Amino acid sequence: MGTLVSITTVRDEPPAAATLERALQWFTTVEACCSRFDPDSELRQLCREPGRDVPLSPLLFEALRTALAVAEASGGAFDPTLGAQMEAAGYDRHHRTGARTGSGVTPQPLTSYRHVRLHTRRRSVRLQRPLVLDLGGVAKGMAVDLAARELAPLGDFAIDAGGDLYLGGRNSAGLAWQVGLRHPRHADAIFETVPVSDAALCTSGDYERGAHLLDPRHGAPAAQACSASVIAPTAMAADALATAAMVLGPHDGLALLRREAVAGLILTPELERFTTPDWPGLT
Repeated sequence: MGTLVSITTVRDEPPAAATLERALQWFTTVEACCSRFDPDSELRQLCREPGRDVPLSPLLFEALRTALAVAEASGGAFDPTLGAQMEAAGYDRHHRTGARTGSGVTPQPLTSYRHVRLHTRRRSVRLQRPLVLDLGGVAKGMAVDLAARELAPLGDFAIDAGGDLYLGGRNSAGLAWQVGLRHPRHADAIFETVPVSDAALCTSGDYERGAHLLDPRHGAPAAQACSASVIAPTAMAADALATAAMVLGPHDGLALLRREAVAGLILTPELERFTTPDWPGLT
C-alpha cells in the first residue's frame, strides 16, 4: 500500500507481540487481495475476466460492496472503476519496485460503477465491460478496520496508516484522542484539532495523489474543495466518503455526509470551512 503504519497503545505493559503481528499482517493480506498494482492480486485477476461471473473472497467482496455502495450514494462522485484512467494518467508504478504494472486495458468513455454487477447471494461479480477496478479508496481503510478488530481487547489504542486513523478508547490522559488535521496549504501546520474516540477519521486532500483530484462523473479535476475529513464508525466508510465529499464540494458533500450519518469537515480552496452539525471540532 506504500503506507507507513504505526500503532500506539496506552497500557503500562506493551501488548503481546503476536497481537501486534496479527494486526499488522492485515495490511499485507488486504494488499495481496485488493492491489491494483500487483499482477497476481485477486483484484487484478478479476479484471482479466470481463463478461463472466467471478466468485470473490470475503475480503474482496466486502471491499467491492462498500465501494459500490458509496458510489451509488454519491451519484458516482466516488467510483472504483477508474483504474484504466489512472494508469493512462501515469499512476501505474508499484510502490515497492517502481515497475510499471499497467493492465493493458484501454479506458472506455462512460465506464462507471454501473458496469459492475455484484451478486450478494452467490458472492460473485460480473464486469460488464473491460475495465480496471481501483479500490484504493476503501482497501487501506479495510486493513485499518481489521487491525482495529485485532487490537480491540486492548481497549485504548490508535492506528495511523498514512493518515487513515482508527482511535480506540482513550489516550494516556483518559481523554478522547486528539487528532491534528493537516493544513491543506502548509505541510508542517495543523489546521484544526478534533477529539475522536472509538471511531475512524480519514482525510482526502488535493495534496494527495491524483486519484483524489478527479471527478469521475465528468473526467475533470474536482475543484470545489481542497480537503475533506470524515469521522465514521469504520475507516473503510470514512475513507470512501471523504473522497466523495471532496469531489462533491461543500453543499452536495455535506448533504451526502448527513445522509450517511457521519461527521465531516470540508474546506474550499479559499479555506472556507463547512461542517456537519455533529462535527466535534471548532464551532
